[in-house]
Amino acid sequence: MLTPDQALAQLPSGLRTPLIEEFSSIINNFAEHRWAPAELSGGRFSEIVYTILDGHASGTYPAAPNKPQNFVDACRRLENNAGQPRSFQILIPRLLPGLYEIRNNRNVGHVGGDVDPDPMDSSAVVAISSWILSELIRVLHGVSTEEAQQLVDNLAERRLALVWKSGDIRRVLDPSIPLKDQIMILLSSAAGKANADDIFTWYGHRNRGYFNRLLRQLHSQRLIEFNGGSGDVDLLPPGADYVTQLLKNRE
Repeated sequence: MLTPDQALAQLPSGLRTPLIEEFSSIINNFAEHRWAPAELSGGRFSEIVYTILDGHASGTYPAAPNKPQNFVDACRRLENNAGQPRSFQILIPRLLPGLYEIRNNRNVGHVGGDVDPDPMDSSAVVAISSWILSELIRVLHGVSTEEAQQLVDNLAERRLALVWKSGDIRRVLDPSIPLKDQIMILLSSAAGKANADDIFTWYGHRNRGYFNRLLRQLHSQRLIEFNGGSGDVDLLPPGADYVTQLLKNRE
C-alpha cells in the first residue's frame, strides 16, 4: 500500500519529513484535546507548505523550510506563478494565511489574542491542513482525489504501538491490560470521536452489559464523554492525560 512518504517522494527529505511530522502532530494533539499545540503546529505546517509551493514553481526545492519575513505578502506572490496547478497557484496560497492567522493572532501563538484556544479553531486547523496535504499528494504523485484523501485519512489516525489495525478492526495487542484501559487506548487511537458499537467490536468482549457499565463509569470519572443516545464517545482532556500516562508507564 502506498504511504504518504512514498507519495511525496519527489520532495527532499528536509521538506517531506517535517511536513508529515507536523501534520501528525496536529492530528495527535487534536485527538488529545490539546488545542493550542494543534494550532501551533498549524503555523509550522503553513511555513513548510509555502516552501514547497515556492520550490515547485521555481523548479528547485530548498533543502529545508524557510519562513518569509512577511508571510501574507509571500503567499500573495505565489499567485503570480503562471503555469502552476490552480490549487498551487490560487487555492492553497489563499488558505495558508488563514491557517497562519489562527496560530498567530487568536491567543495561540502569544499572549493577547482575542480568543482562547478551543475545539472550533483547532477543528479548522485540522480540516484545512488535511485538505492541503491531500492536494499536495494528488498533484505531486498524480493520484485521484479519493486516493489522496485516503492516504491522508490513514495518516490522520493516531498510531499507537499497542494497537493493531486492519480495515475497520482494531485490537489492543496486550490482553493483560485491564479492560477499562483497553477502551481508553482504543478510543485514543482514533482521530476524534468514535462510536460505542465500533469500540465494542474492537474491544472483542462478549458482555455488552459490562462494556456499557465501563463506559458509564469512565463517563462519570470525566475521562470520556459518552452520549447514550447517539452512542458517540469522545476523549476528554483528563482522559487524554490518563492515556498519555498509561503509555508512558509502559515505556
